[in-house]
Amino acid sequence: MSDPRAHPFDLTGRTALVTGGGRGIGFAISQGLADAGASVLINGRDETVLKQAAKQIEGATPLPFDITDSARINATFQNIDALDILINNVGVRDRNPIDAFNLDDFRNILDANVVAAFDLSRRAAGMMKMKGRGRIVNVTSIAGDIARSGDAIYTASKAALTGLTRAMAAEFGPHAITVNAIAPGYVASETNAPMVADPEIAKFLENRTALGRWAEPEELAGAAVFLASDAASYITGHVLTVDGGFTAHF
Repeated sequence: MSDPRAHPFDLTGRTALVTGGGRGIGFAISQGLADAGASVLINGRDETVLKQAAKQIEGATPLPFDITDSARINATFQNIDALDILINNVGVRDRNPIDAFNLDDFRNILDANVVAAFDLSRRAAGMMKMKGRGRIVNVTSIAGDIARSGDAIYTASKAALTGLTRAMAAEFGPHAITVNAIAPGYVASETNAPMVADPEIAKFLENRTALGRWAEPEELAGAAVFLASDAASYITGHVLTVDGGFTAHF
C-alpha cells in the first residue's frame, strides 16, 4: 500500500468498475474516480449511453452487461485483467403499495439491488485477494435505515445491502479488502427528475433537510473517491450517509 500521508486520494494505477456508470450518480462517481487517476470501467445495459459517457470521462472504458445475468458477468470478468475498486451503484426502485406487487416483482428488485452486488463482489474479491488489497463500495440509501409508505421492496433491499456490506467487510478484511457503503438521501438524478420538478417536494426538503435542498449527483463522488482511496485504509463495514442532514434531526 502506498503511503497514505503522501497523496491519500490518488488513485493512479488503480482500475475501478462502476455499475450503472453511464448516467446519474454512477456517472458522477465514475468521473470522480477518473479525476483521481483511476482507469474506470463503466457498466450499464445501454451500450450507446455508455459510449457517450466514456467520451466524457478520460480513461474510461464502456463495459456493457446486465448485472443480473450471472453468465454474462462470468464472461466479462474473464476479460478483466485486474480490478482494484468495485462500486456497486445500480439500484432498481418501484414506488407502489405492497399489495401492488407479486413475489416475482419482489425477487426482481432483490436480484438487481442485492444479489447482483453479492455476485459482483465475490468475483471482484477473488481478483483483489491475489493483489493483496481492494476496495468495494456499495451505494445503498437512507432507506436502508428508515422507511416510508409505498416503498417497501426498495427499502427492504437497501437494508439487505447494508447488512451485506458489513458481512463482506468481516469476511474480506483479512485479505486487506475494505467494504463500505454510501447512503444517499434525495439526489437530483435523471431518474428523480419528476420529483425534482415538484415544488411541494422542494418545499419539503427545504424544511426537512439541514442544507435545505436536493443533492447533485456530483456531491456523491467525493464520498466514493474517499472510500476507494488510501485515505480510508482503516475504514471498513461503514455506511457513510450523504443526505444533507436529512437523518440527523427531526
